[in-house]
Amino acid sequence: MKTTRFAPSPTGYIHVGNLRTALFNYLIARKSGGEFILRLDDTDPIRSTEEYADAIKEDLAWLGLHWDRVEKQSDRIDRYNFSAEKLRNSGRLYECFETPVELDLKRKKQLNMGKPPVYDRSALLLSTAEIQELRLNRESHWRFKLDLSRINWDDGILGDLSIDAASVSDPVLIRGDGQFLYTLASVCDDVDFGISNVVRGSDHVTNTATQIQIIEALGGDVPHFAHHSLLTGSKGEPLSKRLGTLSLRDLRASGFEPMAILSYMSRLGSSEPIELFDNLEDLAENFNISNFGAQPTKFDLNDIIPLTKKYISTLDISEVSDDLIKTGIPSDIAPKFWIMVRDNINTRTEIKHWWSICSEGVAPLIDEEDIEFIDIAKSLLPVGTFDESTWKNWTSEIKKVTGRKGKSLFMPLRKALTGIEHGPDMSKMLPLLQKINL
Repeated sequence: MKTTRFAPSPTGYIHVGNLRTALFNYLIARKSGGEFILRLDDTDPIRSTEEYADAIKEDLAWLGLHWDRVEKQSDRIDRYNFSAEKLRNSGRLYECFETPVELDLKRKKQLNMGKPPVYDRSALLLSTAEIQELRLNRESHWRFKLDLSRINWDDGILGDLSIDAASVSDPVLIRGDGQFLYTLASVCDDVDFGISNVVRGSDHVTNTATQIQIIEALGGDVPHFAHHSLLTGSKGEPLSKRLGTLSLRDLRASGFEPMAILSYMSRLGSSEPIELFDNLEDLAENFNISNFGAQPTKFDLNDIIPLTKKYISTLDISEVSDDLIKTGIPSDIAPKFWIMVRDNINTRTEIKHWWSICSEGVAPLIDEEDIEFIDIAKSLLPVGTFDESTWKNWTSEIKKVTGRKGKSLFMPLRKALTGIEHGPDMSKMLPLLQKINL
């Protein structure tokens, strides 16, 4: 059994980039019968809010990605202090006093000399007296002292990776104001919670290298890491600029179905074809992290539309009854309305459009060459209650009188009755039209 975690910061809404990480970790845990932990990285007291924490839970629940337990980093400060002290005592955490301006000048100087902009460890040369003097005038931050050797691991997506620790700056674990940074807090959590697998974006590869050494310094077991590719727009543009329009709650408001979104995201960027799954159990059973590649992955919202349409077409009326009630569709009409419309909508939001046509009618769309034809059709429209045979009987009569057939017969009638050129089977729709504006 595998233990995974999804670790968002409650500083904003979840977007599709976050979802990819959450879903992969969820599926790995569920496929193995293991545990999926929701960890809220809320150590930033200014930006983290309960509002966003609740929104994250709401969005995950809507998708069906239910967690086994919730952990909050803000509840674990004592644990981070303990780990920091352990690292200090072992000589792996050291105090630094450079200001951001001084660090920036060092980086620029190194770059000008053709050297990598790596921290020079000058703080390690300070005497006890110099440290005490600096503490009187400056805030200090704390860095982890890397073992300057190669760091190797077998990545679940990228394969064998090796990073020379000498090419990386000793990471800051504690800021000048005392706030623990993600690197230390995340490592402590992964060690304490027994995280066996970590899936995250490829922009974390260097972080992973340094975290492996921190885990080992704390005596923990190194998880199996996998780094998925980053999402881009459909034309390869950075998706980060568009994430404001791709939050999960925006997708929900637009009518996209959870299983359509999850099915798409579970295969996007893999060697497997994208297909619609009925439930998360089947999705997990067919998920394999090793099928994913390293290249940037193009995300196109339009690709989810046909999956949503297909999913909706399989739904029984009991599964959409709330939507039909909210739209104001009478219960005696609802079953026939749903059978009529379900194969003709991309999202549930379109239910309202078709009910408006049925209940309120539309301005007829009549081409000039069809004006006389529609007048004849109107004169032949049966009186009384319509049923599913009305359309056939009516059009047969119109055909006899006008001689029209095929598209020239049916299309003008559809446009006149519904205002558009496509839609549901007219034999099913005509009985539901409560107002006809011919």
